Amino acid sequence: MLNSSFEVKCELCGKRSKHLSSALRICAECIKSRFDEALPFIERAHRASRSPYGLPSKPPRSPSGVKCALCSNECSMAEGEIGYCGLRRNVNGKLMSKTSTGMALLYGYYDPHVTNCCASWFCPAATGAGYPRYAVSSFCEVGYLNYAVFFYGCNFNCLFCQNASHKRLSEAPQTSSAQLLGNVLGNERCTCVCFFGGSPEPQLPFAISVSRIMLEEKPSNRVLRICFEWNGCGNSALVKKAAELALVSGGNIKFDLKCFSEELSYALSGVPNKRAYENFEIIVEAFHGERRGLPLLSATTPLITGYVTPDEIEKIAGFIANLDPEIPYSLLVFHPDHYMSDMTITPRRQVEECLAAARRHLKRVTVGNLHLLNSF
Repeated sequence: MLNSSFEVKCELCGKRSKHLSSALRICAECIKSRFDEALPFIERAHRASRSPYGLPSKPPRSPSGVKCALCSNECSMAEGEIGYCGLRRNVNGKLMSKTSTGMALLYGYYDPHVTNCCASWFCPAATGAGYPRYAVSSFCEVGYLNYAVFFYGCNFNCLFCQNASHKRLSEAPQTSSAQLLGNVLGNERCTCVCFFGGSPEPQLPFAISVSRIMLEEKPSNRVLRICFEWNGCGNSALVKKAAELALVSGGNIKFDLKCFSEELSYALSGVPNKRAYENFEIIVEAFHGERRGLPLLSATTPLITGYVTPDEIEKIAGFIANLDPEIPYSLLVFHPDHYMSDMTITPRRQVEECLAAARRHLKRVTVGNLHLLNSF
C-alpha cells in the first residue's frame, strides 16, 4: 500500500499518524527523546524481521567468543553462534566464513549505462567527466555497461530495505573471483563495476582483492571504474583500501547516510551508524583533494516518511559541509518496502523541506526518485 490512510498510534506519546510505522509503533520524536522506553518496541520489530531468515536479532556479544572485525558490529560469537550478517560462524572455536578473498555470495549482471545509479548526475558514465582518462566518451557512455555486483548479507537490518533478498543466504549463488574477472574483463564494453547489496562491508576482502586484479590485468588504455555503494560501517582499514581503488580508477564511493541520530539509526537499521561518519571523514582527509574535478565521494539519504525529517538532513548536510561543501548529496524519495511497506511515499512537503535544509549547507544537492511523487 503506497498511499495508505491507515493511522498508527505511537505507543509512547499516543500520537496518531499515517506517517508512523506499524512495525515500530513509535514515532521519530519518541525514538530520539525517550529511547530507553522505545527500545523494547524497536527490538521487537527487528527480531520479527530477522527471525524468518534465521539471523540473530542483535550482533552477538559473547565475552569469550570468536571475534570478527570486518564491520563496526564487531561480532563476538560463542560456540555455534552466527554473526549478524549471517556469513560467519563459530565452529569449534574457529571463525568459519561462507566467503573468502577468492569466493563470494553474489549475483552479478550487466546493467546498461546509465540506469539505476545514484551518481549518474555527476559520474563519468553519464556525463563524460574525466574523459578520456576515466570515461570512453566526452558526453555519455551510450552502448556501454556497468557490471553490478549484488552481495548477499548485510551488517545493517533496515526495516525499509528494498533489496531484502540479500538475507536469503541459502539461495545465494557462489561466485569465484575467476568467474567475476571473466565476466568483467571478458566484455570490453564494461566500463564500470559497482559493488552493492545487501552491503559490501561483510564481503569487502573479496571485493578489494578482485578489484585489484581487475585493475592490474586490464589493458592500460581500458576505462574500468570501481565503485562502491554501502552503509559505510565497514572496517576502517578496508574502507580506505576500497577508496584507493575507486580513486585510481575514476570510480565513486557512495555512503548511504540513512540518518544522523544514533537512536534513529538503531530504530530504522538495527545497529548504530557512528562508524559511517568516521569512515566518511577518513576518506575525505586521505583522498578527497586528489581528484577535485571528479568526485570520489558522495552521499545519499532515503527520506523515510515521518522519520528522516529536515532536522536530520540539516545535521547530515552540516557534517558533510564541514568537510567539503562541494561533496555531492542526493536525497531519495522513499518507496515503501519490506517491513515498512504499509507507509506512504515521502510527502512532497517533507521532500521540499529536506531539500531546503540540505541546500543551506551544500552546493551540490539533488533529489532522486522524483517520479514517485507523481504517483502520490
